[in-house]
Amino acid sequence: MIRSLVFVSTLAASAWAWAAQPLLTPAELQSRLGEPALRVVDIRDAKSYAAGHIPGAVNAPYGRWRGPASNPGELPALQKLTELVQGLGLTGATHAVVVSSGADATDFGASARVYWTLKALQLKELSILNGGLKAWSQARLPLDEKPVKVAASDYRPQLDASLIATRDEIARQIDSGTLSLVDARPAAFFLGETRHPAAKLPGTLKGAVDLEYTKWFKPGSSAFVSVEEARKVAAAAALNPQKETVSFCNTGHWAAIDWFALSEVLGQKQVRLYPGSMADWTQSTAALPMDHVPGRAKQLFVDAKLWIDTHL
Repeated sequence: MIRSLVFVSTLAASAWAWAAQPLLTPAELQSRLGEPALRVVDIRDAKSYAAGHIPGAVNAPYGRWRGPASNPGELPALQKLTELVQGLGLTGATHAVVVSSGADATDFGASARVYWTLKALQLKELSILNGGLKAWSQARLPLDEKPVKVAASDYRPQLDASLIATRDEIARQIDSGTLSLVDARPAAFFLGETRHPAAKLPGTLKGAVDLEYTKWFKPGSSAFVSVEEARKVAAAAALNPQKETVSFCNTGHWAAIDWFALSEVLGQKQVRLYPGSMADWTQSTAALPMDHVPGRAKQLFVDAKLWIDTHL
């Protein structure tokens, strides 16, 4: 009996020790390369991937995980996502490690968004390479230029609705006091001083707090801060962990960083991502509740500046 208990305890400890961590250092990832269950998913463009990638990594450029230009944050159709993960050979037993370029904090958003998408497809063993390929290269670890092909899987995912916030759900709850709405954008967006081209109005969701995505990173880098520092960032935002939290931005890119920090790094429960974010919210035919919406004259000024910035 005692031996059985010891054996079970040892197995439990072993499983905990090998459970996928949300962030891996380059050294930690290198030590796992070659394991049958590990799959490195490089989300850079095909040209960058061909110029050098982590040995064994498969390529799935970030654009394949995104929606149309009119609403880039919208989740692609489930069938399209199913074909994508099957083509990468992913299954429920795979430990998928997402790798982006590591260029800056915004680039981390691509990794976080793909990580969230995989988790929404009910894949459980997930990690992000902290600092991306830039950190891997700075550690002088090997790169390969040979394209990697893997056998397709037959994994048939279903979406986990507990991770996904929709426009209709937020609209129903926005005045109830049960939501903590977290805007991951820089202050200029939050305050209605500018807008994303896909959004029809500047401003933010009613009652939202601003928690800019850059606060989770070491200054001037795409390296995520320590858990201790992340706790300080969250505490400064004065979020109520007893409420359901919804992270949003313009198109669900920066918002994925806030979601990742709160849900995966800090382990907060009931954190969802609004994938369509402000682009989706402002495209509604109904006038939905917003804060910091400027007057008509200021809106025209914002529109004119946006046109100049995108056309000149």
